[in-house]
Amino acid sequence: MYAYDKPYVVNPEASHESLEAKRPLLDNGLDSPHPERYYSPEFMKLEWRKLWPTVWLLAGVTSDIKEEGDYTVFDVGHESIVLVRQKAGDIRAFHNVCPHRGNKIALNDSGSVDRFTCAFHAWQFCLDGKLECITDEESFHPSVIAHRPGLSEVRCDSIGGLIFVNLDGKAPPLKEWIGLPAGYLENYEVDKMNVVRHVRTEWHGNWKVGVDAFYETYHLPHIHPQTQGVMEDYSQYDLYPNGFSRMIVPICTKSHRIEDQDTVSPDLMYMMQEAGMDPSAYQGTARGVRAAVQQAKRARAERLGLTHYEKFEDGQLTDSWATGLFPNVQIGMHPEGVFIMRFLPHPTEPERFYYDNITMFRHVDDKDYFVPGWMGLPKDTDITGATRPAIENYDINQRADLGPVLNQDVELVSAVQRASKSSGFKGPLWGEQEVRVRHFHRELDRVLGIKK
Repeated sequence: MYAYDKPYVVNPEASHESLEAKRPLLDNGLDSPHPERYYSPEFMKLEWRKLWPTVWLLAGVTSDIKEEGDYTVFDVGHESIVLVRQKAGDIRAFHNVCPHRGNKIALNDSGSVDRFTCAFHAWQFCLDGKLECITDEESFHPSVIAHRPGLSEVRCDSIGGLIFVNLDGKAPPLKEWIGLPAGYLENYEVDKMNVVRHVRTEWHGNWKVGVDAFYETYHLPHIHPQTQGVMEDYSQYDLYPNGFSRMIVPICTKSHRIEDQDTVSPDLMYMMQEAGMDPSAYQGTARGVRAAVQQAKRARAERLGLTHYEKFEDGQLTDSWATGLFPNVQIGMHPEGVFIMRFLPHPTEPERFYYDNITMFRHVDDKDYFVPGWMGLPKDTDITGATRPAIENYDINQRADLGPVLNQDVELVSAVQRASKSSGFKGPLWGEQEVRVRHFHRELDRVLGIKK
């Protein structure tokens, strides 16, 4: 059972050096913030001044821009950034705006070009942002264009296949800002995975309500009861510097709330089948399924030559290491693929946000090798990585098929947002199972300069 001073630990025998080891508790206080942060236009303006420009933001993945001239666009609020692969192989980022009249130079979400040409007046720019050609240049007074106006560059860096940008250029170096242990992200080799599905939906809620909802599993038995047979709703919560955090969610096991811990259910059989096992040959009980799946995945990885599995603890082969990248990203991490959730603020409305749902998969020439079923990837999805799928966009009045669990979260977030303005709600009361939420808000307050 949980106690506020005795948190749940997935593997009590994990060595201190193991990435699976429980982190020491951090004291983030016990106070409760005013709920206006979830709906106040003034609070939103404060975030636009002091948060979004000053931190590193996850802008893309390296596998989306593999070759020279490949580009992808990242939008956050009123800013649009284009990431482009250079001739030398490095990645540079620029404001997606022509310095002539402000038109976007890249009108698509992604593509490949040998130069950027503004569709308005055909000004051209090299991949490194330098101005190449001004249409009818002789018609300009020389002093207007004497500075040879190129694209405005944005600070950019990458780690573990993930590309980040910093808009004001003043953040610490990326590797210092990433609050996770060395190798934590890199071991998954996300750079060898490809985006196989990307869904963007608009939700009724503040972006922080979205983050809060996905930063704990305390709500699982009540909002997602269908998960009880294959997932423990007690999670190990670990807090890292700079607002980073993670929760280890045990999978291929039954919730402690289920009385029958022995019978192997059809859902657990399905998970064994996902790992390449023959469920009918399994002689153990439900209590042993998680360990059996871990062993099966190791054996399969060895057969397929997937040496990166050697870097993982057994728990990483089954469990979701849901990792929070401050301020607005959570990644469900697995050796087979990762599930990126990105919570992007609406440009003007504090009670709306965009939810990016990105599934990445490391293709293997084995028909039974697939991402974990909980990611909800449709079975007819092209998982080869040969073509980057277009973003599936859904506005606030459209319902996307995100799978039964995420569809339930859409309704939950909307209900919480509406209730946040009630005079009866004085602010959130966070318990031990919500320490990641408190940690996130404490770092947010620090960045915004809010004194406690």
